[in-house]
Amino acid sequence: MTQATLHTPFEAFEYRRPDLVAFASDFNSKLSAFNSATSSEQQRDYLNELNQLREHFSTMYNICMIRHTSNTADPFYEAENQYFDESLPEFEALSTRFYEALLQSPFRSALESAFGPQLFTLAGLAIKTFKPSALENLQEENALSTEYTKIKAQARIDFRGTTYNLSSIGPVELSEDRETRRDAADAKWAFYAESSGAIEDIFDKMVKLRHEIALKLGFNNFVEVGYARMRRSDYNPEMVASFRKQVRETIVPLASALYERQRRRLGIDTLRYYDEDYKYPSGNPRPVGTPEEIVGNAAVMYRELSPETDRFFQQMLQTHLMDLVNRDNKATGGYCTYIPGYQSPFIFSNFNGTSADIDVLTHEAGHAFQVWSSTHFPVEEYYWPTSDAAEIHSMSMEFFTWPWMHLFFGDQKEKYQFMHLAAALQFIPYGVAVDEFQHIVYENPEMTPSERNTAWRKLEKTYLPHRNYEGNDHLLAGKFWQRQSHIFNSPFYYIDYTLAQICAFQFWKKDRENHQSAWADYLRLCQAGGSKPFLELVGLANLRSPFEDGCVESVIGEIKQFLESVDDSKF
Repeated sequence: MTQATLHTPFEAFEYRRPDLVAFASDFNSKLSAFNSATSSEQQRDYLNELNQLREHFSTMYNICMIRHTSNTADPFYEAENQYFDESLPEFEALSTRFYEALLQSPFRSALESAFGPQLFTLAGLAIKTFKPSALENLQEENALSTEYTKIKAQARIDFRGTTYNLSSIGPVELSEDRETRRDAADAKWAFYAESSGAIEDIFDKMVKLRHEIALKLGFNNFVEVGYARMRRSDYNPEMVASFRKQVRETIVPLASALYERQRRRLGIDTLRYYDEDYKYPSGNPRPVGTPEEIVGNAAVMYRELSPETDRFFQQMLQTHLMDLVNRDNKATGGYCTYIPGYQSPFIFSNFNGTSADIDVLTHEAGHAFQVWSSTHFPVEEYYWPTSDAAEIHSMSMEFFTWPWMHLFFGDQKEKYQFMHLAAALQFIPYGVAVDEFQHIVYENPEMTPSERNTAWRKLEKTYLPHRNYEGNDHLLAGKFWQRQSHIFNSPFYYIDYTLAQICAFQFWKKDRENHQSAWADYLRLCQAGGSKPFLELVGLANLRSPFEDGCVESVIGEIKQFLESVDDSKF
């Protein structure tokens, strides 16, 4: 990697479709040399060459993915994305052979000393998730995921003479006029209702396909595959179920009390589905300034936060590594990815003029800063940690940037912070409901779409008892979950947000007590990348495990005390 490459703007990043045949030939040749090596030093050299090959493939894939999600109507990158949908399982087959060779190396002990045991743990999990017999199933799974993403990206919602997409309708749903909020929400949900048949069909195919993949891989159901795909090595579904129990007992009552507090604040008889995101009678805090001004203020914030974040954000700015503003045909949501050939994180989001613009900017910047801090590792497996740990970086960054919220909200800073903290707490019951839903679905793959909707509605009544869908048949039928992309595209990911949120709350508390110490712990966590499993990374950052008995209650106690100390009636 040259300095010139590090300063290349994203628009100039070269994309060339990888020739999978030539790639496989080169890969197999180097893998054969790895297997024939007569010393650990030789194997390390070939491992480095194999890693360079894999990074080149990943570089092309990520450039394609970014450009495709930036404009799902672009025919060139749509075709390239389809190529990767078909090619990724074949790439995974090659990676599986690499992992098998690594695990069977006669020099494994020396390699573990050089690279650490986590590489071998990840390799062991990876080979559980692929067999050549499942290749066509995996290709079909990718195609279904793309189909779902495209439905949402190309949504057109006509409302009061204006056409919106799923991102741009958001600010209208936060109108100070309750009737407008209701009608805008209903217009959005009408799109989902019209698309429900297609979405349910996609998911029904996904569930059956994933169950078939699980059987081919030798598992009883897809739950086990999902955990292996997420590279979970130090906790299991039973521990997650115990965590969900802590949430039901400790957080659900507090979240419900916060919704009741909101109802009184708004002065309405019943808090309905279209009121949930509207927090204050004076309106939600909105960021001030244009997107360009917001990014400029973010540069000030990261310059003042630390020397490391300043260098990181300057690279993001100078090489155009952010696509932040909503537009038609752009995929919904936000994400951060990494382009190894250019040592470049990339942040993708859909600014729409709401406070979520700041949430997603700081959140995805947390991811980007972490991977930027982890490029020193010799293997790409360590650039990112498993997603449970990765979400600690993102959610904690949201809190580390609190002192600079005046740059984005002016005199509404305190109003935003109360809303942000309360919403983070209220998210957790929803997050575990999504997780439990997926356990139910994949443990019972024969369920009909209607039975899945019924199961979701029951979970809502358990984890989100405040929800009132009166007047909306689509939501009353239990179809809210169909909007959640992770359920389709990243099965079993969602619990990671909730585990990480408990850890991020601990950073919130530590930062208020001693910023220097808290930031040192956070920086050490970022620099460790994916070199350790989740619970070891939690310990490295001097945090308590979310699975530890009493952890949730102790952490939430601090949050509750803070929220109760705020006079929200003044907002």
